[in-house]
Order: sequence, then structure tokens, then C-alpha cells
Amino acid sequence: MMYSPRTFAIPELKGISQKQIDVHLALYEGYIKHANLIMDKIEELRSQDAEGNAYLMAELRRRFNFEFDGMRMHEYYFEQLENGSLRPQAESPLMDAAVDRYGSWDNFIAHIKEVCGTRGVGWTIVYYDPAARKLHTAWITDQEVGQLAGLPIILAIDMWEHAFMVDYMPAEKKNYVEAFLENVNWEVIEKRFLSEVV
Repeated sequence: MMYSPRTFAIPELKGISQKQIDVHLALYEGYIKHANLIMDKIEELRSQDAEGNAYLMAELRRRFNFEFDGMRMHEYYFEQLENGSLRPQAESPLMDAAVDRYGSWDNFIAHIKEVCGTRGVGWTIVYYDPAARKLHTAWITDQEVGQLAGLPIILAIDMWEHAFMVDYMPAEKKNYVEAFLENVNWEVIEKRFLSEVV
């Protein structure tokens, strides 16, 4: 099975240019291209000499995780920008969970911004732990390493410089985070959340 790039209905955004989105989408397509290439190469090596190529195939499998997770994380990211900014529903289950965990919706957003301020590159991810019925906001440096095991992703913010360098300098990433959060379609986030709590 080959993966294909998805298309996203991303309107004109506030504070994030179309050029930035185009550059970022091209990077997303690169992850897909390389995930497919690795799968093909593993099959080729296996058919030639599975035992003799075992080491090469193992290394390619390790690399596949990077490409696959890069593909999937960017799909989460771009989905959140589809169809324009939409504020969260008042008194929704997501709002209740955020208030329960962080004290208020504003505290939840402030905590997301705080985690986004982590030095370095990576992802800020809001997960939902169905077992504990709790939201967690975490920093993940490498998309294929350090994910909170088994927890569904509710919100994903790309904090790698490729996500904002067309519009913002590295020292201005706080401005990028503000712009991103201003453009989030919270209905997407709420649907993700509701699919886990039901």
C-alpha cells in the first residue's frame, strides 16, 4: 500500500502566509515520498536476500518511523487549520476537561504556549489519557521518539522552524504560536476529543 498526500481546505490565515503553508505542505509531501520509498526498498532487499540484507532492512525500518510519523503529525497539524478559525464550544466536554486539568480555558491555552516556548525544535502535543480521563500537554523533540504511549493526539503544534521560518525568525516563534492558535478550528480538536471520551 502506497501513501498519498492529502489535500486540506486551508483558507487565508491570519499571521501565517500562503507561502509558509505551501512550503510546509511540500515538506509534508516529502515525508510521504520517503515513507513509500523505504517500504519499496525493504521489499526489494527482502526479495534479493532477506538474511543478507537484514541489517539494512532494520535500519530502514528505524528510518521509516521518522518518515511515517512526520507524515501523520503533519496531517494532524493541517487538519486543525481547515475551514477557518472556529472558537471552542462553551461548556463542551473538551472545555470541561481543560478546566478540570488546568483550572480554566485561559490557563489551558497559557500552558500550551508555555510548552511551545521550550527551547529547541519539536512538537507541542495535547493528548488525552482515557484511562485517567486527563489531558496532558507535552513537548516531543523527535516525532518518532517520546510520544506518550497509546495516548490519542488531540492537538498538534509543529515547533520545527520549517513551520514558521518564512514568516517569523526563530526568536519570534512566540508570535507564530499566537498566530497558529488564532487560526485553529477548535471543532476539529473537539471531534478528536469526543471520539476518545465516548
